[in-house]
Amino acid sequence: MPVVVVESPAKAKTIEKYLGGDYRVLASFGHVRDLPPKDGSVDPDADFAMKWEVAADSRKHIKAIKDALKDDQTLILATDPDREGEAISWHLLEALSPALKKGAAVNRVTFNAITKTAVTEAMARPRQIDQPLVDAYLARRALDYLVGFNLSPVLWRKLPGAKSAGRVQSVCLRLIVDREMEIEAFKAREYWSVHARLATPGGAEYDAQLVSLAGSKLDRFDLATAEKAAMAVSAVASRELRVTSVAAKPATRNPWPPFMTSTLQQEASRKMGMGAKACMSAAQRLYEAGLITYMRTDGIDMAPEAVHAARDAIKAKFGDKYVPSSPRMYKNKAKNAQEAHECIRPTDMMLSPDKLKVTADDQRRLYDLIWKRTIASQMEAARMERTTVEIASPDNQVGLRATGQVILFDGFLRVYDQGRDDDDGEDSARLPAIQQGEAAKLVGKAFEAEFAKAREKDDPVPAAPAGQRAAPGLLLNDTAAVAARQHFTQPPPRYTEATLVKRMEELGIGRPSTYASIVTTIQDRDYVRKDKNRLIPEDKGRLVTIFLTKYFPRYVSYDFTADLENELDEISAGDLLWREVLGRFWKDFSKALEGTSELRITEVLDAIDEALAPHLYPPRADGGDPRECPLCGKGRLNLKTARSGGAFIGCSNYPECRYTRPISTPDGEEAVGDRILGEDNGEPISLKTGRFGPYVQRGEASEDNPKPARASIPKGWNPATLDLDRAVQLLSLPRPVGNHPEDGELIEAGIGRFGPYVKHGSKYANLPEVDEVFTIGMNRAVEVLAAKQTRGRAAAAAPLRELGNHPDGGAIQVMNGRYGPYVKWEKVNATLPRDVTPEDLTVEQALELIAAKAGKSPAKKKAAPKAKAVAKKPAAKKAPARKATRKAAEG
Repeated sequence: MPVVVVESPAKAKTIEKYLGGDYRVLASFGHVRDLPPKDGSVDPDADFAMKWEVAADSRKHIKAIKDALKDDQTLILATDPDREGEAISWHLLEALSPALKKGAAVNRVTFNAITKTAVTEAMARPRQIDQPLVDAYLARRALDYLVGFNLSPVLWRKLPGAKSAGRVQSVCLRLIVDREMEIEAFKAREYWSVHARLATPGGAEYDAQLVSLAGSKLDRFDLATAEKAAMAVSAVASRELRVTSVAAKPATRNPWPPFMTSTLQQEASRKMGMGAKACMSAAQRLYEAGLITYMRTDGIDMAPEAVHAARDAIKAKFGDKYVPSSPRMYKNKAKNAQEAHECIRPTDMMLSPDKLKVTADDQRRLYDLIWKRTIASQMEAARMERTTVEIASPDNQVGLRATGQVILFDGFLRVYDQGRDDDDGEDSARLPAIQQGEAAKLVGKAFEAEFAKAREKDDPVPAAPAGQRAAPGLLLNDTAAVAARQHFTQPPPRYTEATLVKRMEELGIGRPSTYASIVTTIQDRDYVRKDKNRLIPEDKGRLVTIFLTKYFPRYVSYDFTADLENELDEISAGDLLWREVLGRFWKDFSKALEGTSELRITEVLDAIDEALAPHLYPPRADGGDPRECPLCGKGRLNLKTARSGGAFIGCSNYPECRYTRPISTPDGEEAVGDRILGEDNGEPISLKTGRFGPYVQRGEASEDNPKPARASIPKGWNPATLDLDRAVQLLSLPRPVGNHPEDGELIEAGIGRFGPYVKHGSKYANLPEVDEVFTIGMNRAVEVLAAKQTRGRAAAAAPLRELGNHPDGGAIQVMNGRYGPYVKWEKVNATLPRDVTPEDLTVEQALELIAAKAGKSPAKKKAAPKAKAVAKKPAAKKAPARKATRKAAEG
C-alpha cells in the first residue's frame, strides 16, 4: 500500500483515520537531517555547498519508512504546507532516495486543515516538491549558519561571557536593549488635570474635566505645577456652571480580522499570559487533532466555505440580527505579508468550545480564543452612541467636558473583544440624561474617598492655598467638589512577548514560523529575562548588543534584516537565485569579520564603556564626576569583565581599592558597591558584592583568617540603605532563642538557602518573614515547630478503589495523584490511560499496566520463582553444550 509520511505521530494517527486501510501513514518526527554543528558544514568557497547528516534519533524513523517502501514504491510526502514543511519533504526524499527504485512514484500533497475533506481533496491533487520554497529554506539555513558559526567565535574571543549571536535573534535582542535605554534616558514631566463632580437639576451625577481656562483651550502641560493646578481648582469652584451643548453621535465598531500567527501569539499573551512558544505548541496539537487550520500563517482571509459556515453558526447560535448582510472580507495591511495560507480558524464552526472534547487546559483555552475570534470576525458591527457634553461658566473663563457612550447593539462584542497592551483612553462612562441650557451644580464631598486614600501614601504633599486641602498627588477645594490630580509622563513600556512579536512584524523581521523560536532563544541564552511578563535585558545582553552595534552595525540593522527577509521571500517565489543572495551577503560579511581580527579585549571594553556611559554613570546629585570612585575618591570607574563571564563596574585604583558594583540593578534600587559600614569590637564591617549578590563581611581576609565571617543580604533588603546594626545582626546568626521546654535542647533562628527558619535539634521549620529571625521568642518558636511536625504527620490519601490482591501478593489500589489517577502495587505506580476511568478499570487491565511499568509480563513475573529454583544446578552442566554449539556454528 502507498506510504504517506507526515511530521508527527499525532498527525499520522488523524490522517490514517481519514485515509483508511488503503494507505500506510508514518511519522518522520520533524526534520530528519540537519547541518552538523561544526565548522565547514556550509562552504562559501564551494558555491555554498552544504553537508547534511541524518540525526541519530531519526535513523530508526528513516529505516521504518524504507522498510515500508519495500512493499510499495509509492511515496506521498504530506508534511506541513509552508517553507519548513517543504524542506522536511525535500530532506526525506534525499534520505530515502537509496531505497527508491527507478520509476518509483513520489508525490507531494499539502492541506491547510487536517479534516477528511481537506485530506481527501489534497490526495486527489498531488504535485512535485516546490524547489523555490526549498531554495528559500536552504538560503535561510545557510545564512543563519554562516552568521552563527562565524560571529559567535568573535564574541567568545573579544567579549568574555558572551554565548553566541544569531542573524535574527541579535536584532530582536537589540529591540529590547534599545527600548530599555529609551526608558533609562526618559525624563518624566509633571502635569495636572482638574475634575469636577456635577449634578443635573434632577440630582443625577456625572464627572467632567476642565478643558479651557481663561478663555483658552488647555494643552497637556499648561497646568505643569501644583500652584497652577490650585488656581484652576479655585477658578472652577468659584463659578456657576451651565450646560452649553449636548452632542450625541452614532458610531460603529467593526470586528477584528481572524487570527494569523502573530496576532494569535499576542492575544494568547494578553488574555492568558501564554508565551509564544507555549502558544504555538498548543496550536500545533489542535492542528494535528484536526480542530484548527494551519497555525503558521500571515494570511487573514478565510476560505469561502468557511465564511458561509461561520455565518450559519452565528445565525444558529445568536440569531439573524447578528449576521451582516454580506460576508466580511479581510486583507493584510503588512507590506511583507505573503498570505500563502488562510487565517487560523476552527475546521468546524459548529464545534463551539463548550462541546470540545480536549482535556489539556492550554489547548482548550486556545481553541476558545480562536473560535470566538473567528466567529466574531463575521458578525455584525457593534452600534453605539457617543455623547459629548460641554459645560461653561457665564463669563466663559472656565470650560469643562463630559464624555460617555452607550452601546445600542452589542454585535460582535457579544462574543469577543480584543485585549489591549496599553490603555487607549477611550471613555466608556455612562452619562445621565442631560439637557442643553440646564444648570450644572457642583456636588460636595465627591472626592473625599479618593482624598483619604491619597493621604496613605508617603509621597510629598503639595502646598495648598486657602480654601483647599492637599494630599500626595491630589488637591481639593474645601467642599471636595473639584479635584486636581497630579500626573507624570511615562516612559515607553518594556516589551512583552506579544508587543515584541508585533514590533518584529511591523519591521518585517522574522516570519510566522520563526517568532516563537526567536523570542525563546534570547531568553535561553540569558540575554533577556522575563519579569511580570515584561522582557528585561540582562547585562550580558546589553554588552552583546553594544558590541554588535559598534563593530557589525549593518547586521543588527532593522532595515537590513527586513530587506534580507524580503529577498528570501523573492527566492521562494522563484524571482531570485539563492546562491546569488548568499554570495552578496558573504562578500560583505566576511570583510566585517576580518575587521575585528586585530581587536583587543581592552579596546572592546573601552568602546562599550563609552557607549553605555549614560547608563553606567548617571549624573550625581552633588554635580560631581560620575566616574569618581565613591570609596577611595581617587580612582575612576570603568567597565571590567569577570573571570566567570559577564561584567561589572570597578575602580581603576585596584588592588588598593576594591570597589565594585553591578552594571545594572533591580528597579527602584540604587547601585551599591564595596563600602565600610563601621566597626564592631574593633573589626571593620563591610558591604561587598560577589558573584551571588551583595553580602556583609566581618574583618578582611588574611593568612591567619582566610575565610572571614560573611552573610548574604536577604531578599527584600535594600543594600543601599543597610546600616552597621543590621549588618552585625546578620553576622551574628544563627541566633539562640532558648532551650526547648520539653527536652532542654537549644532552639536557634537563622537564615538558610531556603529562607528564614527556626531549628530544634535536626528539625527545621520555616518562618514567613526575614525580620522575625531577630525577634522570635520561645512561645512562637515552639508553636512554629509544633505546627511543622503536625503537618509532617498528615494522613496518607485514601485509595479511590481497591481491586484485590496481585497474583504475587500485595494489594492493588487505584489512587488519585497530582497528574491524575494511577494504579498502585507495592512500589510500582502506573498512570491510567486517558480513555480509562477509575470506575471502569478491571483487574486484568491493572495487571497489564503494572507489568508494562515494571518491564515484564504478569505471566513471567508469576513463573519467575519456579524457573529460578529449577535452573540453578543444571546451569554449569549445560555450559559445554552451548560451547559445542558455538563451535559447530563457527565451523
